[in-house]
Amino acid sequence: MMARGPVLLTLHLAGFAWNIFSVFKNLEVTGLTPRHGAHTYGGRWKYLTFINQVLQTIYFGVSLLTDIVQLLNPDRKRGFGCYLMLLRDCMFSVLAFPVGTFVVSCFWSLYAYDRELVYPKILDTIIPQWLNHSMHTTVLPLLLIELVVCSHEYPSKKKGLLALSVFCFAYMAWLLWIHYASGIWVYPILEKLDSVGMAVFFAVSIVVMAPLYFLGEFLTKRVWAKPQGYKKRK
Repeated sequence: MMARGPVLLTLHLAGFAWNIFSVFKNLEVTGLTPRHGAHTYGGRWKYLTFINQVLQTIYFGVSLLTDIVQLLNPDRKRGFGCYLMLLRDCMFSVLAFPVGTFVVSCFWSLYAYDRELVYPKILDTIIPQWLNHSMHTTVLPLLLIELVVCSHEYPSKKKGLLALSVFCFAYMAWLLWIHYASGIWVYPILEKLDSVGMAVFFAVSIVVMAPLYFLGEFLTKRVWAKPQGYKKRK
């Protein structure tokens, strides 16, 4: 059963505050170190990790605002609160869950194989371990807690996957543009790939997003057998 309003509001407030703090510390730490890639073309916005941090912050901010509006006006079928709930659910299903899960799983998989491909040792002297885990670990537990305590209505698979695909292709295009404009590759692993290997890497990265989208939908349906406001769509 969905957590009651005040409980949900408290959880969303905690998630929002944690993400705000993490983003602030990220800006502070990387801003003071010229060796960090944040000082090269594209700034921090070339890193999916940072984009995801901002995305998670916005998501929990929207969720918090939704909780406040619903406490003031419990009518979920109309009004501003209804649109906020729709936005919250779309953000969670299309971006927050699949992108956040991808960041965590992809980062630690590459890190376990060869950390220099994704997080060179020099970063240990710049970014504290707790901040590294904030960016690449705690994202997933927060999303799973959110999935359990708050039900989300998923859009149709066609619309959901289309929106996620647009995000993925836009980010891939951004990476290629950065290389074209500045001659640098955002991630060390890209420097080691030829054109074919890079095409395969990009294709696999995009394809992996679809199962993560379906995973979120599957878990939501399992946790919420009859989620409040959930409507099955074709």
